Amino acid sequence: MKGKSPLTIAPPTGKVGVLLPGTLRLGKRSEHRFSKIRDFVPLADLKDLVFGGWDIFPDTLAQAARKAGVLDRNLVESLRPTLESLRPWPGVWDGRYVRRLKATHRKQAKTKRASAEALLADIQRFREEQRVDRLVMIWCGSTEVFQTIHPVHRSLKAFELGLEHNDPAISSSQIYAYASLCARVPFANGAPNLTVDIPALQELAARRRVPIAGKDFKTGQTFLKTVIAPALKARVLGLSGWYSTNILGNRDGEVLDDPKAFRTKEVSKLSVLDSILQPALYPTLYRDFCHMVRINYYPPRGDNKEGWDNIDIFGWLGYPMQIKVNFLCRDSILAAPIVLDLALFLDLAQRAGMSGIQEWLSFYFKSPMAAAGIEPEHDLFVQLIKLQNTLRFLMGEEQITHLGIEYYDYYGLPVPRPSARRRLTNRQRVWLEHTS
Repeated sequence: MKGKSPLTIAPPTGKVGVLLPGTLRLGKRSEHRFSKIRDFVPLADLKDLVFGGWDIFPDTLAQAARKAGVLDRNLVESLRPTLESLRPWPGVWDGRYVRRLKATHRKQAKTKRASAEALLADIQRFREEQRVDRLVMIWCGSTEVFQTIHPVHRSLKAFELGLEHNDPAISSSQIYAYASLCARVPFANGAPNLTVDIPALQELAARRRVPIAGKDFKTGQTFLKTVIAPALKARVLGLSGWYSTNILGNRDGEVLDDPKAFRTKEVSKLSVLDSILQPALYPTLYRDFCHMVRINYYPPRGDNKEGWDNIDIFGWLGYPMQIKVNFLCRDSILAAPIVLDLALFLDLAQRAGMSGIQEWLSFYFKSPMAAAGIEPEHDLFVQLIKLQNTLRFLMGEEQITHLGIEYYDYYGLPVPRPSARRRLTNRQRVWLEHTS
């Protein structure tokens, strides 16, 4: 790319992988060893990133930036030569999946197989023209209408037959994901769409040994839920109800004004609290709470989304209390660092030979992917520990459990190490009595 890079204008605040707070502790606290993540693991350098992609509108990035109104006009103007040089390729489009938008810049293909082949051709041309060694694809497109797994999704063979026969259950995002995996390019899903949450594409990822991750970037309101809900559970505070509403006026809001598209987003947002609070384990605290989510399209707000949360909780002796949260956020500003981190970490995973679902990247998603039969982890702090320990594992460093017991000498006695195969000794019982 020519001109001034957008990544050199200001520090990439909000990123875990590149700048503070992307700092990792190594070893015991007493060793005082810390490293920035970018210095600890061999991440690609931001200066080496080259961008390309598809859109269903022909605007250059400069035109799109001016229309979206996310960035200050003076900043957009200072970056104009670079942004004008970035023009999207025609996108794959099925209007049944995003019903509030009309594509004006789309590929003309007779079958979904032909659409996938056209995407593969774009990927190969970009690789050759830009002379890049490695690629990552991240879906930043619109929320599609709600979808469940159909027979065409259950195996790769069925999926590829469905591409040939234009099966209506294959969405646009799934065609992009298929092309990405066929090209051995790691893929992340930033929307709540089904996309790679289907056996067919997970089978393809395993065959091609390609990392996948998703879904739905964790940016505003849900980000705060994954902070507040673990705190309520940790303090054993009950929950009667959690009402969330949003207003936003960008294209995302326009798309979500369609009830079927909103249903996709609603399912993603609603999944968080049940997973964190575990009502089955804490029935008196969380079994019957009311959880409601609303999104309202309000054009004057633009990209500056506003989220309101009313949280009704109860504590000791059942006394009620309330928490009110008003989060005035900028969706694109919160999402952009996530895209950059995912590009760097998925590239790292590919080079490390890690294929299939990358659960260690759950930190970035509202509805994290997990292996079949495994509940995804939604607690933001557990997710961060999972991410950091994965990086330590990759580099041969000791995992950090935060137990802390190794720092203390209790009355000169050995630290007890419980075992299922033997009873506690008398000396250990004495230790427990002294510390209880």
